[in-house]
Amino acid sequence: MTDLFAAFSEEDIAFAEEVRGWVRATYPAEMRLSVQRSVTDRIEREDHVWWQRQLYEKGWLVPHWPREWGGKDWSIARLFLFRSVLAEEQVPDYAGAGMELLGPVLLRYASDEQRQRFLPDLLEANVWWCQGYSEPNAGSDLAAVQMRADRQSDHYLVNGSKIWTSSAQKADWIFCLVRTSREDRKQKGISFLLIDMKSNGVTVRPIITADQTPEPYQEVNEVIFNEVEVPLDNLIGEEGQGWSYAKYLLEFERANPVTPALKARLNHLKSFACTARPDGKVVWQRPSFRERYLNLEIDIFSIEALELDFLVQWEKGDSPGAFASMLKTRGTEAEQRIDELFLDAAGFQNLAGRAIFACDEEDFPFSADAHLAAPAYLNGRKASIYGGTNEIQRNIMVKFVLGLP
Repeated sequence: MTDLFAAFSEEDIAFAEEVRGWVRATYPAEMRLSVQRSVTDRIEREDHVWWQRQLYEKGWLVPHWPREWGGKDWSIARLFLFRSVLAEEQVPDYAGAGMELLGPVLLRYASDEQRQRFLPDLLEANVWWCQGYSEPNAGSDLAAVQMRADRQSDHYLVNGSKIWTSSAQKADWIFCLVRTSREDRKQKGISFLLIDMKSNGVTVRPIITADQTPEPYQEVNEVIFNEVEVPLDNLIGEEGQGWSYAKYLLEFERANPVTPALKARLNHLKSFACTARPDGKVVWQRPSFRERYLNLEIDIFSIEALELDFLVQWEKGDSPGAFASMLKTRGTEAEQRIDELFLDAAGFQNLAGRAIFACDEEDFPFSADAHLAAPAYLNGRKASIYGGTNEIQRNIMVKFVLGLP
């Protein structure tokens, strides 16, 4: 497969290799193994925090932020390369959703007092944040949120619920879209509110997904808010402007490369398929399997070319148009096809999938990769749903291509 870095300058490539060398010298192998197996939810909170602090001490935690908050003034190309290396080396995510999503919103829309209050703990990973957007009756229609925040004399009274909330069981705080008004069109009545998860009236209910990952490793939750009092000072920006802040937040997903993680996962699949199973069979020797693998490799190569086109447009300051939707759609579908091939390669071994959570690794009757093939496949079905379903992404692409309103 082609090397993504071949499209960049020698100076940028040298920087990428510096990053790679530092990651390999710093990042523990056991964490890499969990990410390889698509079970990042099994990485403990303290491990996520430890890794974030390594980046913080190195000065590479938030290179895209202003210098006063640890930024580096890197070019878009260098930032993209940096994140590509992290994805290829399969490092864990940041500690919660705060760093990647909340931070930029605070930098742009919060008051100076709020920045001083929340950003230092965010940078040092002292506080774990989760994101409260989706609701039981407002899935992909983000503007349809119903959770109320009624203004009282010195606080908001919050009632409602959020669903599919990733890592809520680990979180200290949650940033939410809430409805503060019904007097205007629905987008105008939304505000952006920060809520302490330890507040009276907040309840977290685990959602056990199709992969059957048990507590406390479950990935998503429902969060119930019953007469929760939230200080007025926890409102970010202005009342009724939360919709604009939410759209700004989602723009920061653009800088995350798609193909490096896909290629790393694909290489791991090939290594697994080339290893003899307990029955002595080597899946890689099957022509039908190799054909499917190579077709998928070609598709990822084309996604990589699309990603480079996207990067050029972004570097020039042009609107990304349909690029972001194309990358989301094709990237998640390729991810699901990798999961399908893993399932095929594991064969009968994946029948014991859930056992990985019930015993030590040395007690597994088969390899952990085989055990996790079925859970990873089932869990990966969500990839084409979250972040705007692929059906919605296709509608967005059609509007751009045909010039529809």
